Amino acid sequence: MSFDSAPFLKQLTTRPGVYRMYDAGGDILYVGKARNLKNRLSSYFRSTGLHVKTKALVSKIENIEITVTDSETEALLLEQNLIKELKPPYNILLRDDKSYPYIYLSKHKDYPSLTFKRARTKKEQGKYFGPYPSSGAVRESLNILQKIFKIRQCDESFFRNRARPCLQYQIKRCSAPCVKMISPEDYQKDMKRAAMFLEGKNPQVISELVDAMSEASRNLEFEKAAEIRDQIDFLRHVQEQQSIESSAGNIDVIGLAIKAGAACLSFMFVRGGRVLGHKNYFPKLALEQGEASLLGSFLAQFYLSSARSNDYPREIIVPCIPDDADLLSEALNASFGVSVKINHNVRTDRAKWKQLAQSNAEMSIASFLSKKENVFQRVESLRVGLELEEVPKRIECFDISHSSGEKTVASCVVFNDQGPFKADYRTYNIDGITPGDDYAAMKQALTRRYKKLKAGEGKWPDIVLIDGGKGQLGVAVNVFEELQLTGIQLVGVAKGVTRKAGFETLILPGEDGDKLLNLQSDSPALHLIQHIRDEAHRFAITGHRQRRDKARKTSTLENIDGIGPKRRRELLKYFGGLQEVKKASAEEIAKVPGISKTIAVIIYDHLHLD
Repeated sequence: MSFDSAPFLKQLTTRPGVYRMYDAGGDILYVGKARNLKNRLSSYFRSTGLHVKTKALVSKIENIEITVTDSETEALLLEQNLIKELKPPYNILLRDDKSYPYIYLSKHKDYPSLTFKRARTKKEQGKYFGPYPSSGAVRESLNILQKIFKIRQCDESFFRNRARPCLQYQIKRCSAPCVKMISPEDYQKDMKRAAMFLEGKNPQVISELVDAMSEASRNLEFEKAAEIRDQIDFLRHVQEQQSIESSAGNIDVIGLAIKAGAACLSFMFVRGGRVLGHKNYFPKLALEQGEASLLGSFLAQFYLSSARSNDYPREIIVPCIPDDADLLSEALNASFGVSVKINHNVRTDRAKWKQLAQSNAEMSIASFLSKKENVFQRVESLRVGLELEEVPKRIECFDISHSSGEKTVASCVVFNDQGPFKADYRTYNIDGITPGDDYAAMKQALTRRYKKLKAGEGKWPDIVLIDGGKGQLGVAVNVFEELQLTGIQLVGVAKGVTRKAGFETLILPGEDGDKLLNLQSDSPALHLIQHIRDEAHRFAITGHRQRRDKARKTSTLENIDGIGPKRRRELLKYFGGLQEVKKASAEEIAKVPGISKTIAVIIYDHLHLD
């Protein structure tokens, strides 16, 4: 059985991360990182231009797992950790921690230096900054720091034996402390600012550069402004805090995602302060089982039913408080012989890990739902449930979205035998109706959609789902009769009495009246309908917000709660534009004056909704 790449690639995120490739026996083949996971993994499955070694690797792939990270830097560090841990046969194996370079601040009394170091040693009593992602990045960073702060980078013997300034002074990359061209006090000020910048304690240096860039722009010195902008970007990259590296101990971080009747628990394992990887589990979701119930029952089985005495966490970070949390904690303490904390509300590095685990759970559940065998099982179950003669190959679903009648938008999403077919998704701006009239909006959307179909544009669906009760379905029946459309199964999807997922009622129109169908809550057919309905709802809301925002002439940042004109100005001034804001991690955004860590996370999440 070969790896079916099409549905897998279709749902992949464009965010940075790490991917792991496995063979049919579940053995690791290759670990890689990507700035854009979708683009990188797509390159493995192109039809031409592949290296022989890459072709051999691809021929063995049976499964691919991904871990989303906040930045490419974090992806690189996690990749190195995984290569050392898993030793994949198709990777060039890294030997030891010398792969992590540092910036070293010497202990010199008056004129300390900033230099490149491959490894920390006890003999040197200075201060280390890092680790950083690559030696090239550190050397370029030191080069820029040298330009800005004019800090020396020569060794001690060279420094002590100078009688006149060297070339670095002539090209304005050193203040020549070796011949006292700068006082110890002024030099210490420069060094202190450089050290504070590397520690990420405040954004004063960047603010000064931003002001300089603005002044250059006002003076029409655009080349100089662009150069300063590049320096700001690289300086921010150097001092980027790594959420993949920390001084914390052994922690398990858990993300949980439930969608369309399926559940995914994503475990991220932190050992010795490093994220070593993650593993996904897809337990069967029981009737009416919520997040707390599922989490509690799964954690008990995971930790108490297997011998983990050699590798147990001292802390478990969970997405919500599990059922019987106190009882579970006592059982874990007794089983491991040490205190094990179960935490929900966490901050700093733990909060970053928690967010990463949740992102990976959401990505993994999307990948699980897109797998060909799972999709086929659900579509076949739908055929049986609706008593159709043939397996439906194309399903379309409609939904309506508006804000108190403002800027109504109808969505049409399309699923085929491989899952969502986003190329055929459409939105319809609804005009000329009474605001808030969902029936009129549905009629307009269906009429516009299927008039084109009747004229020979597009593909005929086998099933059309209408998100709503008998009223919305009645509108669809009338439209189909007016257009004389036949051979298409109409289905209304109405929420049950409890309005909870798993209790939907399907309405099938007929000559003898509507037929009500209640599928079992664990039915794959119902899970497929929930998935399609939720996707139509999401797409309708997205289309409505875009139309509303365009009408209000707002920017992306203006849609974020807590971001007023002043904070927007600070964000754009600090980063130099909206595109750079989108590239930044939450930690970088939090360095902007007036932006707290909480607001930074809100901004990051809003800008990375995929």
